[in-house]
Amino acid sequence: MKVAVMESLGISNEELKSLEAPFEQQGTEFCHYDKTTDVQTLIGEAKDADAMILANMPMPAEVIRSCPKLKFIDIAFTGVDHVGLDAAKERGIAASNASGYSNEAVSELVIGMVLGMARNLRAVEDRCRKGGTKDGLVGWEVKGKTVGIIGLGKIGSRTAELFHVLGADVLAQSRSHHTDAPDYVTQVDQEELLRRSDIVVLHCPLNDSTRGMIGAKQLSMMKPSAILVNAARGPVVNEKELAAALRDGVIAGACLDVFDKEPPLAEDSEILQAPNTLVTPHVAFATKESMSLRAKIVFDNLKAWMDGSRINVIL
Repeated sequence: MKVAVMESLGISNEELKSLEAPFEQQGTEFCHYDKTTDVQTLIGEAKDADAMILANMPMPAEVIRSCPKLKFIDIAFTGVDHVGLDAAKERGIAASNASGYSNEAVSELVIGMVLGMARNLRAVEDRCRKGGTKDGLVGWEVKGKTVGIIGLGKIGSRTAELFHVLGADVLAQSRSHHTDAPDYVTQVDQEELLRRSDIVVLHCPLNDSTRGMIGAKQLSMMKPSAILVNAARGPVVNEKELAAALRDGVIAGACLDVFDKEPPLAEDSEILQAPNTLVTPHVAFATKESMSLRAKIVFDNLKAWMDGSRINVIL
């Protein structure tokens, strides 16, 4: 059995070796590669593999179709839109993801970004370092505000819990009604959520129904004083229309961890030039704890597949 590890899993070599050791004792060979987007290189690396492990690097359908021995794709990520799953489905290749590994990490970053924007942290730190004062930079509190969460899965539910603890009123909207939602979450339709919320947080997956879901029309429904937080996938938001809305004062600000393309972004990117933004280069999922949990889930997925008892099934 050959397993191609297509990119780093973000853990130490010691931790990785300890996870691989039980498999190697049973004859499994692990081959490690550096992250790349070159299709021919990817094909060369994976063409003899029985299983493939990757995180958030793109894995085109062309590569999957060119790997005749491939039987399992083990995705060390929650979202799977970066993998050519249509090709995997055509060929009967199984796939699992690492759902649940970053629930805490993503939710905590959302809280941190909102608090950072609410208290003007970047600006007041700069002022302080230059010997200035808070004049003109007095912030606002989360307590008493209305937070609308689009996507009430595990991450969305944890974000709702944290905002509730801070004293916010919580609205939520998902594809289906969640009968197990706590009493402090009021489920509404998307338009009501956008109109009522002071803070709109996106935690939905990227698919055909959510691509471009937040554009000029939806942004115009929001309060002029509201902020948008995207910790989901970049293309859920029409980035060009968001930049225009920020320039025109349609909404008050945006906290963005994801974009139309994976960072690094060009310095002259339209969204980076928009006012009142707090941006991070897709780091929401990345903590020491989440990386360790993710790796454990990935190797649990591999063991389950090898034993014929699948978990975290995507295909």
